[in-house]
Amino acid sequence: MTIDISQFHQVFFEESFEGLEIMESGLLNMDPGEVDAEEINAIFRAAHSIKGGSATFGFNDIAAFTHIMETLLDEMRDGRRQVTDKALEVLLRSVDVLREMLTASNGSGGLDEGLVKGQLQELEAVLNDRSDEPASGSDSDAGAVSTAREVIGWHLVFRPLPRMMQTGNDPLRILRELASLGDMEVEGDISLLPVFAQFDPEECYLSWNIHLKAGVDRLQIDEVFDWVEDECDLAVIPLYADARELIAAGEPAKDIIADLPSTMTVAEEPNRPDRRKNSDRRKADRRVEQRRASAAPASSSIRVDITKIDALINMVGELVITQSMLSMLSGNFHMGQVDRLRDGLAQLERHTREMQESVMQIRMLPISFTFSRFPRLVHDLSTQMGKKIELRMSGENTEVDKTVIEKIGDPLVHLVRNSLDHGIEMPDQRVAAGKPETGVVELNAFHNGGSIVIEIRDDGKGLDSDRIRRKAIEKGLIEESAKMSDQQLHELIFQPGFSTADKVNDLSGRGVGMDVVRRNINELGGNIEIESESGRGSAIIIRLPLTLAILDGQIISVGDEIYIVPLISIIESLQVRPDGINLVAGRGEVFKLRDEYLPVVRLHEVFGIEGNRAQDLKDGLLVVVEGDGRRCGILVDDLIGQQQVVIKSLEANYGRVEGVSGATILGDGSVALILDIPGIMRLTNQLPELQLVKRTA
Repeated sequence: MTIDISQFHQVFFEESFEGLEIMESGLLNMDPGEVDAEEINAIFRAAHSIKGGSATFGFNDIAAFTHIMETLLDEMRDGRRQVTDKALEVLLRSVDVLREMLTASNGSGGLDEGLVKGQLQELEAVLNDRSDEPASGSDSDAGAVSTAREVIGWHLVFRPLPRMMQTGNDPLRILRELASLGDMEVEGDISLLPVFAQFDPEECYLSWNIHLKAGVDRLQIDEVFDWVEDECDLAVIPLYADARELIAAGEPAKDIIADLPSTMTVAEEPNRPDRRKNSDRRKADRRVEQRRASAAPASSSIRVDITKIDALINMVGELVITQSMLSMLSGNFHMGQVDRLRDGLAQLERHTREMQESVMQIRMLPISFTFSRFPRLVHDLSTQMGKKIELRMSGENTEVDKTVIEKIGDPLVHLVRNSLDHGIEMPDQRVAAGKPETGVVELNAFHNGGSIVIEIRDDGKGLDSDRIRRKAIEKGLIEESAKMSDQQLHELIFQPGFSTADKVNDLSGRGVGMDVVRRNINELGGNIEIESESGRGSAIIIRLPLTLAILDGQIISVGDEIYIVPLISIIESLQVRPDGINLVAGRGEVFKLRDEYLPVVRLHEVFGIEGNRAQDLKDGLLVVVEGDGRRCGILVDDLIGQQQVVIKSLEANYGRVEGVSGATILGDGSVALILDIPGIMRLTNQLPELQLVKRTA
């Protein structure tokens, strides 16, 4: 029977992109001259997994490229090569190239072969540059000259872990591959063999002491043990032509491993970090790394914690029990069972709600899947601009719907780039202003009620209100005589084509972006705010719903029609006094709410609804809502109640309707439209008699 391995390609690509994120994050966290054993091992394991998987599935060019990266990483983790700025930059660029190779192999784009060839040359140049090898002290002269001595053979101690054969690996195959490299002497060690009663035929108890009489490259030996490096204890010692004595071949392998540093009398390579981890531990480590990392391209699959699946299965079981109880009750129902019926329906409602929450939890992913791209972004752009910038992230484990994660990435990238370019000053400017020369950009996420809040803060120069005002007057956005608060001026940066940059560069200055950011945030059902203090810094605050599939809404009535207003858009609801309403000539009605004047939107006039009771303001209610940085009061007949509703696309099933973001089906089977608050405001601006006025203090 032939197995079609192409069915596993998608899983391979998803895991490979996750591995790239682990590598990129680890490389960014590494400092030149310092090697964190856990970090470098995580990077090496990710590269090794990509290489092994690509070779298995026939992507040989990816395997060959990753092998060169793996070799460089291996020398770093063994201590044979220092970690330098140059090596880290080359590895980071190699990660980018490897990502393009994987994307091209997945059929999602083309590949620049010249770019791959150039990056391979860079990697090989770093590998061939021995200037960054660690210097040896005067007390270890043998090690100092080891690179210039001729290797005539290798001494290996190979001890498989007991469960190695259960993973499908055969120690004899490895010995045969070693023998193909040259003459070899092997002595087996049976000292770990148990008594017959305790013998398990599926476990390996043997070790081997091996003398390979061949001056082959160390990489050739590593390739032999590639698939079992986490399934065995291995010592590899070079033998040089001028060595005075060798390790006794008859010494038990376990003693050599235990006393390896003290028993060697030849120049040796530093021991690798402990690799005695079985496959279960390795998989657990990878799951932890994958939860911290972000999936690069959007994928059609979600990795779900088994506890969430268990909770869902339990809920299904509870529903089955409740359904069975109601079915039995209906078989021979009489009025004396009304209380039992009522209890059963209440139980069904509770279980349905819990099941809904369990299903929604499956779609929830930590926002670290989006945040993980920013360390590299800040690293590259700060280097490009000559600025010193530190990125601080918090709340990465805050969970949000997968769809929100996929759509919030680009707006966040634009906002972070703005903080780097417009917000953080050059080091000399910061020092002159009495600040540390290293600027700080903070990225924070947290839950607040039924929403997720994402903050991008910086300690830069803040927004210049006077400069914004001059640019707005120059572009004709406001009158020169207009009186506006700082907050109102800050809102102008969301106008299309608005920019305060003196010149256009490859980061910003074209006035394209902030209006798109706000539009994208609004399409997600959220809103965006600005806080800024001149000379102290700025903050962009985004509020988003946790999911795009279910909405917490306020049910309102206007005439005979029922609408849903998203709770995230509602500030408050109130009944106004007639003397609190003013008519602005040519603009419409406004009412005063504390220290600001808000326009009144009569929903029945916007949608042409007849039969409404609230012809007079005193007979209706005003729902104060916010959208696009503005507030208004929507006049409705009544507030019916709050309810979670399932959002259905109106555009896909009917057509686009201005001022409506979707629809839902209520409990009685009727359809209710979900209002798009920013759309309502845009729609009223198109009606001369309902023009909204800007807020004035």
